[in-house]
Amino acid sequence: MKKILLIEDERNLHKVLNDYLQGEEIEIISAFDGEEGIKKAKELKPDVVILDLVLPKIQGMDVLRELKKDEVTKHIPIIIFTNLHDFNAIQESVECGVNCYLLKSDYKIEDLLKRVKQVIK
Repeated sequence: MKKILLIEDERNLHKVLNDYLQGEEIEIISAFDGEEGIKKAKELKPDVVILDLVLPKIQGMDVLRELKKDEVTKHIPIIIFTNLHDFNAIQESVECGVNCYLLKSDYKIEDLLKRVKQVIK
């Protein structure tokens, strides 16, 4: 079974993803802040991380940098899914090696999951 780590403080999005993926061979692991996300990524080694950039405790860009420098997590694909439309954040994310940067306002859950499935194949 494939594992997705969703590092996102909007609890509604966790529920929507879980509901949408029922019956699929994909498990959603939830982290509601950056600190918890880093810990779970290192511990559970998911197949892909979906990362918001605006998070409590540790901001998403710091989470991204930490995951990409760590030997255990640097090869895990990361999809940014955020409301932050900031050219510098996009550029730095790409330089850090994210697989894609998606704006929540421009994408539906179905589009996000298509990207996830492409990445984990």
